[in-house]
Amino acid sequence: MIQVLEHFDSSVEAEVCSFLANAPAETGVTGEHDPRWLHVLHDALRHRPFMVITRNDEGQISGFLPLVLVAGPLFGRFLVSLPYLNRAGVVALQPQTKCDLIDEAVRLANRLNVQYLELRHETPIEHAQLPQRRDEKSLMILPLGEDEQSLWQSIGPKVRNQIRKGDKCDLSIRWGRLELVDDFYAVFSVNMRDLGTPVYPRKLFTQILTDFEKQAELAVVDCQGSPVAAALLIHDRNCTQVPSASCLRQYNSTNANMWMYHRLLLRAIERGSAQFDFGRSSEGTGTYRFKKQWGAQPQPTVWQYHVRRGDINIVRPDNPHYRRRIATWRKLPVWVTRLVGPTIVRWIP
Repeated sequence: MIQVLEHFDSSVEAEVCSFLANAPAETGVTGEHDPRWLHVLHDALRHRPFMVITRNDEGQISGFLPLVLVAGPLFGRFLVSLPYLNRAGVVALQPQTKCDLIDEAVRLANRLNVQYLELRHETPIEHAQLPQRRDEKSLMILPLGEDEQSLWQSIGPKVRNQIRKGDKCDLSIRWGRLELVDDFYAVFSVNMRDLGTPVYPRKLFTQILTDFEKQAELAVVDCQGSPVAAALLIHDRNCTQVPSASCLRQYNSTNANMWMYHRLLLRAIERGSAQFDFGRSSEGTGTYRFKKQWGAQPQPTVWQYHVRRGDINIVRPDNPHYRRRIATWRKLPVWVTRLVGPTIVRWIP
């Protein structure tokens, strides 16, 4: 039996959480499948959530696929699992169950009249309705040791030297939650402007911190009393991930970013994580090299598509169509990007 839930149901969510907690790694389960992410995306970005669930003959959940509808007048309509996150596709052990979930997602995509269905997987699922894929980016994962000494020994002398330089620049770090959102967002929004990228709304981060009360926290690095770098950490399923992190460019000489990431790694070890997830990067890029120098190893990700019309590259930031707009965005006052950016970014899958 297969179900598509278009509303939040606490009893079903509890069933899903139990299923995910007991699902073996080969099902594709990650912390990003937690149903609370659907609440975050709905409440902060106004995306329309869906839960696709399969049940066995005994009525127990045997498969799960979270989806949201991303729709707006600027770019179009997309069905995604899940925006803002790297890997939240199909969770199931049996191949037929995986196919059933994808079949239902395709039917839902047709019903919602979207341009494409996007499923964000680590390992691809062979299915006739998913002929297109993107696999140029890899997750950068660092296995963590047991203590500060093991981490220090694992990183190279160049990285250690940059951390020491940061120690000499009067940097300090604060850990917290909602009380640090303003300082975090002050750094994050400037960095997004400098990248030419519309900034997420402040509410996204307050919602994550509220819904993931025990797993999410903020780090803010200060230099001479001013916030210069900041990061969002989420500790879950023996892994710490950093979905958003930024550093003000004018403080690059202090090595604040390197200094912060060393503290983030120590924090992950302190929280008992076995791995640190730096996020996705394309080989050869600056972000890839940054993550690689810490010892992070690439793990493939495959985003698979059922395209009904248009091009899967339509909203990619490296699309030449947006080059001039990105250049213009970088010149805007930060207050303008904070005002306009959240409306635009919620239409981007």
